[in-house]
Amino acid sequence: MFILSLTYVKPNDEADRHMEPHMAWVKEGYAKGWFLASGRKVPRTGGVILAIGDRTAIEAYVAADPFALHGVAEYEITELAVTTAVEGLEILKR
Repeated sequence: MFILSLTYVKPNDEADRHMEPHMAWVKEGYAKGWFLASGRKVPRTGGVILAIGDRTAIEAYVAADPFALHGVAEYEITELAVTTAVEGLEILKR
């Protein structure tokens, strides 16, 4: 599993200008079966995506995020080897 933590490096109004294409990118990540959960950080300094899949493919996909392409946000990708999960979240162990 991967934790994709994005941090805005430009003001929120700049993020807002790119939000629609970014959200289309997020929806495509779900359609590919890579994204499991996502949302904004509180306070609004970026966001977090929980993902599964091949690291190389995930890294390439992150580089294609409109936020990354336009320099709005920077990503930190953390790989987590899940060993224990509540019933129903076994998919995290992949």
